[in-house]
Amino acid sequence: MNKESKEFAGELFRGLCRKHNISGDSINKAQLKEFWDQISDESFDSRLQTFFDMVDTDADGRITEEEVKEIISLSASANKLSNIQKQAEEYAAMIMEELDPDNAGYIMIHNLETLLLQAPNQSVRVGDSRILSQMLSQKLKPTQENNPLRKCYQKIKYFLMDNWQRVWIMLLWLGIVGGLFAYKFVQYRNKAAYDVMGYCVCIAKGGAETLKFNMALILLPVCRNTITWLRNKTKLGLVVPFDDNLNFHKVIAVGIGIGVILHGGAHLTCDFPRLLHATEEEYEPMKPYFGDEQPDNYWWFVKGVEGVTGIIMVVLMVIAFTLATPWFRRNKLNLPKPLKRLTGFNAFWYSHHLFIIVYTLLIVHGIKLYLTKKWYQKTTWMYLAVPMVLYACERLTRALRSSIEPVKILKVAVYPGNVLALHMSKPQGFKYKSGQYMFVNCAAVSPFEWHPFSITSSPGDDYLSVHIRTLGDWTRQLKTVFSEVCQPAPAGKSGLLRAERENNSRGFPKILIDGPYGAPAQDYKKYDVVLLVGLGIGATPMISIVKDIINNMKSEDNNLESGLTVNNNNKNSSFNTRKAYFYWVTREQGSFEWFKGIMNEVAEMDEKRVIELHNYCTSVYEEGDARSALIAMLQSLHHAKNGVDVVSGTRVKSHFAKPNWRQVYKRIALHHPDSRIGVFYCGAPALTKELRQLASDFSHKTSTKFEFHKENF
Repeated sequence: MNKESKEFAGELFRGLCRKHNISGDSINKAQLKEFWDQISDESFDSRLQTFFDMVDTDADGRITEEEVKEIISLSASANKLSNIQKQAEEYAAMIMEELDPDNAGYIMIHNLETLLLQAPNQSVRVGDSRILSQMLSQKLKPTQENNPLRKCYQKIKYFLMDNWQRVWIMLLWLGIVGGLFAYKFVQYRNKAAYDVMGYCVCIAKGGAETLKFNMALILLPVCRNTITWLRNKTKLGLVVPFDDNLNFHKVIAVGIGIGVILHGGAHLTCDFPRLLHATEEEYEPMKPYFGDEQPDNYWWFVKGVEGVTGIIMVVLMVIAFTLATPWFRRNKLNLPKPLKRLTGFNAFWYSHHLFIIVYTLLIVHGIKLYLTKKWYQKTTWMYLAVPMVLYACERLTRALRSSIEPVKILKVAVYPGNVLALHMSKPQGFKYKSGQYMFVNCAAVSPFEWHPFSITSSPGDDYLSVHIRTLGDWTRQLKTVFSEVCQPAPAGKSGLLRAERENNSRGFPKILIDGPYGAPAQDYKKYDVVLLVGLGIGATPMISIVKDIINNMKSEDNNLESGLTVNNNNKNSSFNTRKAYFYWVTREQGSFEWFKGIMNEVAEMDEKRVIELHNYCTSVYEEGDARSALIAMLQSLHHAKNGVDVVSGTRVKSHFAKPNWRQVYKRIALHHPDSRIGVFYCGAPALTKELRQLASDFSHKTSTKFEFHKENF
């Protein structure tokens, strides 16, 4: 057992000592073997006896209510279940009431056996694993292909099947960039400058042409309104991977970096030295471009407008590129305190706005060219004109839309796990889809910063809500300013702190919003079956989807009650989803309070089992582990008596430890053959690879096709 289970391990040791009549806190080799034989015996009776001896602290063969309370508290502590630890006395009384109906004041080993047998094992929860394995294991065995050519062919085929949208976009981009480079290279190969500067000038000008194109193109993936409109109103989403807009933005940034190296490197290390060392005769054709007097040192090039603008642009780009890397943006570097300001989202956000200076200098740099004097041959502004106007309109639209009027805060709640929930009025005309996100600004924290958050309310709600976890300076300050206007949550209300508009005399800080914007999860309606996976606060877009499905079910029920039928002209006809599997995985027990209401609503009204909710608390040891045995017993007993789960506090029964994702995919593939399953994931990047690979494996080797989508915040 790890160090976090030290107390539990100590109690187990003392229980074994009592069983073998050993006093003291040390054992010899022979006694160690006796201990080992007992704890390695996996029979039910042996494990039951070991657990009973551990609970029976006075070794009288009976377990009292106080001893039950102690072991509940110990198990809760080992599994980081603070709520259960606080209610240990209540749960001990419940167990005694169940197992000691005669009020004898104690329970025996056979009573404990009854309680243990009530706890279901994991295999029951995820379905009959034996049947699943029989039906699918043969199909999912990795095929041993000995022919290397066929093996390579299969890999390429599967890769193209999974990534054809990305592939054609990348090929198109590479084709355009390569074509522009070749066009400019050949053009300067036939100019007089080539005789003096050689292939260096061809490379420099080819790199410059790709730079102009990429500097124009890099603005388009971050035109969020345009992308959202194209995603919502056109069929382009079938062939263009809009979900990868930020990844494509990064790819273009790499292209810009390569262009800078080619352009600047060729000029500084090749062009200019050749020009400086050219003979008078060789320099003669260059006089119209560089003047009658031949430059005699590097300073001549640096002090000109072209040199100054080029150097400043490179410096600003290096700053922006560096602070945008994951090490800086996500605070992964352990820098000295004075340099901490260079890490985090704020440094990334402000440094990226240096692009305003960069684009201004780029236009000036493109006008003051050495080798091009005719205005219509100076094409930099031509490349930049449309993307810059489009981006400017984007920013103007966002500014006007968000600053007309602050939204009204209706309710604020602070939950365990450092989560702030904001419920606000829905602005007139604010139409969104479940899974989309919006930007939030709070002038009390920073008038300039806007941060994206998934919308947790559904389109059918008459309010907007977001759940914000404190992960950086801005979110921490936001939680602080709202906590100041909150009061401790009254009995019966969720959260640690709460405030509602009707009862709040102090007023709330002003909030501006901008959105909504498109996200991968918004396309869930086109799938008959969806698998929703949220890690921690990554559950937010999935909660909106679950709410939307519930509201759609209510709408259909109301239509049936009214004698109406849902036909092709009905607004819900595009709602194809008939089954949803929601897996929420979180480390902390308190996290379940964030969405307690919607969990209970689904459990109460979803009689057709349209939505399967699976809550996983990873702080609890897997089922079968001695440290979680009593928690499993307690969970089953409490749920049977009261219909409420002791871990989550909702009507949805929680699972322990992490899900077996292969088993999850297996089960869905078994129940939905010949179907398209939309897999939507939001959370830490660590799980992305596994879920994507499983989606690919099952799609290739079963009749069920899994299409994987990941949020890109």
